[in-house]
Amino acid sequence: MTTSPFLPRNDRPRAPYACDPKHSRGRLLAEPLSATRTEFQRDRDRILHSSAFRRLKHKTQVFVYHEGDHYRTRLTHTLEVAQIARSLARTLELDEDLAEALALAHDLGHPPFGHAGEDALHVCMAPYGGFDHNAQALRIVTNLERRYAGFDGLNLTWETLEGLVKHNGPLVDQNGQGVGAYKNKPIPDEFLNYDRLQSLDLAKFASAEAQIAAIADDIAYNTHDIDDGLRAGLFTLADLERVPVLATILNDIKSQWPHLDVTRTIHELGRRLITWLIEDVLRESLPLLQSVQSCEDIRASRHSIIRFSKSGIKADQDLKAFLMPHMYRHGTVLRVREAAEGLVSDLFKILMEQPKHLPEEWFVRIKNLDEPAKARDIADYIAGMTDRYAILEHRRLFDVTPELR
Repeated sequence: MTTSPFLPRNDRPRAPYACDPKHSRGRLLAEPLSATRTEFQRDRDRILHSSAFRRLKHKTQVFVYHEGDHYRTRLTHTLEVAQIARSLARTLELDEDLAEALALAHDLGHPPFGHAGEDALHVCMAPYGGFDHNAQALRIVTNLERRYAGFDGLNLTWETLEGLVKHNGPLVDQNGQGVGAYKNKPIPDEFLNYDRLQSLDLAKFASAEAQIAAIADDIAYNTHDIDDGLRAGLFTLADLERVPVLATILNDIKSQWPHLDVTRTIHELGRRLITWLIEDVLRESLPLLQSVQSCEDIRASRHSIIRFSKSGIKADQDLKAFLMPHMYRHGTVLRVREAAEGLVSDLFKILMEQPKHLPEEWFVRIKNLDEPAKARDIADYIAGMTDRYAILEHRRLFDVTPELR
């Protein structure tokens, strides 16, 4: 093999507290360096070209895939998160490629039908350790993707795996007790098993790039769920005036454009809300970042470094408080959600009882496994389904399939 004359471009401004791909902790299985890309660029590209990433195209965000061409899917949501993450990372002089890689990977573990599918699988898997979409994302990138000759998974860098697992904060305290989302429930075995193989410092915060991916997710779904809810007729612009930050933005739009049509008003509202939230994060986070010297200082911090201000936290809470009853708990959405949960539960039950219905390669893999291992593999199979494929499989296996509309 000849040596390439090219060198990866790595000349963007980077602050001392940024993750530097030249000083990555490396991959579980060592690989030769790329002649044209940094280690974090390679991670981003591996995620982008994965089968799990492509399947996001036909996975529900809130609305099932066939309800309209303009509603967000997991894929379009993910791309919006990636755009916001890059914008934040660029301004804060962090590594844009790592932030983008984590944004692109953050929803890889979601099953079909959004949180309805996740909740149904969690109930089905309760006797076998439950189901967690973040843990499933780790399974995908460390095991389930089968693309490379030398290893299973994507063999991502330590920094990307750390960010994927801990983007919402530490999983345990210094005594090994669960914190955050795992304060009152067991930490998924996937995290603990991988941590024994390659420690991810579960008691520490992740990098600023990972924290950016997490807050970009909040910004993206708050804003695009407002847009999708308006498009679906679940609420109106007048309803949004109950939310202070939205009322202020709408008043500004009306003052500047008193005769603007509804469609353009909705788009202008979304654009200005994203800008407001991004700028709030930047104003709050930049002084905090300037008080640290390295990415290790960020990991050792007692609180997140990338965050909203007090007014930003209030706006985020107000947006979520509005969307919960008006969208996520809207009667139409709940009706579809209930049907989707039943569909996923049906698939899990019949495949556990009659695994011969699995594709041949899956059936061969599980036929000699004990029940917990078989259940986990069946959960992997169902979690990998798109909405469309799950509906088609249900129609193949059952006489009656619910209409998800």
